[in-house]
Amino acid sequence: MSAGAETGADLVTALWQAGVAAVDGYGATARAISGMDRPDRILAVGKAATAMARAAAARWPDVLMMIVTKDGHGTAAPPHARLIEAAHPVPDARSLSAGAALRAAVMGMPAGSDLLLLVSGGASSLAEDLHAGFGLDDMVALNQRLLAQGLDITAMNRERRRLSRIKGGGLLSGFAGARATTLAISDVPGDDPGTIGSGIGIAPPDRGFAHDHRIIASNAIARAAAVATAQAHGLHVIANDECLHRDLPLVAADLAARIATMPPGVMILGGEPTVTLPPTPGQGGRNQALALSLARHIAGRDDVTILVAGTDGSDGPTTAAGGRVTGRTWGDGAAEALARADSGPYLAARDALFVTGPTGTNVMDLAIILRA
Repeated sequence: MSAGAETGADLVTALWQAGVAAVDGYGATARAISGMDRPDRILAVGKAATAMARAAAARWPDVLMMIVTKDGHGTAAPPHARLIEAAHPVPDARSLSAGAALRAAVMGMPAGSDLLLLVSGGASSLAEDLHAGFGLDDMVALNQRLLAQGLDITAMNRERRRLSRIKGGGLLSGFAGARATTLAISDVPGDDPGTIGSGIGIAPPDRGFAHDHRIIASNAIARAAAVATAQAHGLHVIANDECLHRDLPLVAADLAARIATMPPGVMILGGEPTVTLPPTPGQGGRNQALALSLARHIAGRDDVTILVAGTDGSDGPTTAAGGRVTGRTWGDGAAEALARADSGPYLAARDALFVTGPTGTNVMDLAIILRA
């Protein structure tokens, strides 16, 4: 199919969807467990937990299962699974209940047992069990401060582990069984197991059991699928980079410079920009903010379409995945919306808000930049 057969909005959406489909939690998990022996218990935690758990339940429908996921992400959970939905990105009391339940489940497994742990992004907020002396208020205040400061995920998770009994190998420190297998969907730069979910799926250094940790989906896999789809549509792929990891204004400035000299074709980019929030932020996550920031730089052009969206289908504390902008998006009120961290309502009013619902995966963000 040629690039001219579809609109710019259709094309950037198709490429983003192809990337997300390649890292779907159900498919990635189904492939990873195809040769595995039956576990005695399955614990799934993160934004993609339900999709991952569904794949495990399809193979082993009688295995005890617990799912901890974000509000609204558990609707398709296997009926026999214990489901706990909690808050993200700022944890709540349910996050503490979920963390305690996960820890109790692990500690309750007998000698010789086999555990399958399914981990995806968001686990840091969704499940927590605090050290003595810390409470919910401490946890909420810490997460709000970390989000407002615009720290990268590695720095944020280092701070979170300080309060936690289940992060950084703490969860599996209470495992008395014979084998634990962790299958993880990576939402962090470099796919570091100790950073995904603040290390909720890694084993302690003094473990007395066999442990296997595998990354089964990542941003690189998503971008490769988007590249293949772009080429199938006859598009010239100018870039395939994981380059969205700095502060959002720096990322926007760098991309604006690249767009200004960009030949016809497409750039497929991944990562997770950091954002420093004002004291009272509005409605809009980092993807909506980056999309609107880039809209400023393509204002008046009719040959560029940009989609920036979280692969999990959610962007910060909103129900949108991100924004899809053109040269007609930027206008009166846009600069003020950016300054207030309130890009969502502005984009919605211009039919530029990108909404997908939960996708069943989470491998950071994708930016698709198309020049006709």
